[in-house]
Amino acid sequence: MKVIIRNTMKEASVWAARYIAEKINAKAARTSEPFVLGLCTGSTPIETYNELIRLVKAGSVSFKNVVSFNMDEYVGLPVEHPESYHSFMHKYLFDHIDEPAANIHILDGNAPDLAAECAAYEQAIEKAGGFDLFLGGVGEDGHIAFNEPFSSLQSRTRVISLTPQTREVNSRFFDNDPAKVPAQALSVGVATVMDAREVVVLAFGSKKANALRAAVEGPVSHYCTLSALQMHPAGIIACDDAAAGELRVNSYRYFKATE
Repeated sequence: MKVIIRNTMKEASVWAARYIAEKINAKAARTSEPFVLGLCTGSTPIETYNELIRLVKAGSVSFKNVVSFNMDEYVGLPVEHPESYHSFMHKYLFDHIDEPAANIHILDGNAPDLAAECAAYEQAIEKAGGFDLFLGGVGEDGHIAFNEPFSSLQSRTRVISLTPQTREVNSRFFDNDPAKVPAQALSVGVATVMDAREVVVLAFGSKKANALRAAVEGPVSHYCTLSALQMHPAGIIACDDAAAGELRVNSYRYFKATE
């Protein structure tokens, strides 16, 4: 595992965007096969998406041969709802880049058969060739995607019941009312993410510091699902100083020195 530590969220976000762009360009230079990219939502990746948009508009990278799959979507929330992840992704990324609409994949939280929707999503990822890179965030309790504490580290895309803590945290997008946050979501599993050839996870702010410490220095455990990244051959966490604040001094020094 690598931990990239920058002074600010903006600096770490820009680093992540440029890293993703470099990987897209590197694959485009050696093959015509699409670059398969996993994407996340929430406030954490917005600055990374802003930088990717800037790079696309500057001609530094193109998404014309990128196939993307989003991590998750709420169950029962209309697609057109401003807080649906369909709406989020179009607002903050897809409406501003050159990725073809046919290449965009987001789980359907209103599918008549949610289990079948999840199974089909896994099959679509496999058919696309698997993830070249998965961009994720981490929750305050150490969860990745909506894989709440005690999710199996071998889990796949499925229906998940959200914890009260997650609904409380996400209530800031729903008039600060946890009751308005859907109680369930569809989410890729821990194993779905860890199957990616590379995983880049963003962690910003002091509220993520305990989760980051548990994921990096703690044991591999279903209590902190991000800790599975310890077992990944190409896992990276990009964070700001605030999120790195609970790491041991020697851990912090190690990551800064080896970068």
